[in-house]
Amino acid sequence: MPDSSPITKKVKKYTHFIGLDVSKHELDFAVFEEKTFLFHKEIKNEKQTILDFIGRLKEIPSFKLSKAVFCMENTGFYGNHFLNILIKLKANIIQEHPLKIKKSMGTSRGKDDKSDAIRIADFAWKNRSELKLWVPRRPVLIELSDLMAYRNRLLGVAVILKNPEKEKQDYINAPAHKKMVEIYKASLEAITKDLSHLEEKIKLLIAKDERLTRLLEIITSVPFIGFITAVNIIICTNEYRDITNPKKFACYAGIAPFPYESGTVVRRRRVSPMANKKMKALLHLCAIGAATRDEELKDYFKRKVSEGKHKLSVFNAVRYKLVLRVFACLKQDRLFIKPYQREGMAAIGDTIQLEGAQTNQATGEVNAFLS
Repeated sequence: MPDSSPITKKVKKYTHFIGLDVSKHELDFAVFEEKTFLFHKEIKNEKQTILDFIGRLKEIPSFKLSKAVFCMENTGFYGNHFLNILIKLKANIIQEHPLKIKKSMGTSRGKDDKSDAIRIADFAWKNRSELKLWVPRRPVLIELSDLMAYRNRLLGVAVILKNPEKEKQDYINAPAHKKMVEIYKASLEAITKDLSHLEEKIKLLIAKDERLTRLLEIITSVPFIGFITAVNIIICTNEYRDITNPKKFACYAGIAPFPYESGTVVRRRRVSPMANKKMKALLHLCAIGAATRDEELKDYFKRKVSEGKHKLSVFNAVRYKLVLRVFACLKQDRLFIKPYQREGMAAIGDTIQLEGAQTNQATGEVNAFLS
């Protein structure tokens, strides 16, 4: 008879914890053996000095690279030199959100790079049984992310140029306004041309990759989820690898409401300001289109508003409905299928939505958004 006892996952035992505080020109390291502080070292953020530091670590008698974990905050490209070297050495790397590390530290006074490195190493030690090793993204996704970031910067420049003059037009004489428009017209045309060229490059990059092409096809099959929103979902979820749960994505995008209760004080649920604001804005635009043009969601929106729900709260629920549709399709690796009518006289008017066994649960989750 086979053993029916639950399988326990073996936790890897680390002996050394290295906290890293990254800045543009320097790297600060705090080295711990278990919870014993060994030393602090500040080096230049250069490849050779990093290699020299790794060599120094290997000189520690009890040090083994396979039993060491390097923990750092996810602070952008300043840590790329160090990450690329660690990847080649197949080292254990932890990248955490800075706010998560900061909130785990408790009350702290003052701030300097050495203290930050020590606190990061201490965070790794305290959470050693729950550490999730960082896995680098594929080069094609890194390139896609960089292209989208550049697109966002171009859009920002266009807004900076256009909006102030648009506001002035009602308060200054027409000839003066026309002269100002002529000054920045060439710049806006150049930005528009660059944006068009950039989007073509993004589409070409996706078309060359089979996985990205499939993910984009599935996500954009959901009505009112456009190309740019779909690409951002792919990037934010790391190709549907890091985030596969719609609830987690809703939390990440800032559309999941949380309770606020303390004793007898009970406030209505609110969404958290800790979110990817760009992703939230894109989903809001999708929700506006769905609530005004999608037959099912339009009826849902009108019904909830007539029941006294706030419009923004209902828009938030529509956003979540779109997220549920996207993740249901991604999970089942299929395109979105609209509701259809079953054949047969006995089933006339019986509408079935093909979202699997999760339909009732999803409906309950959406209704909870409005409570």
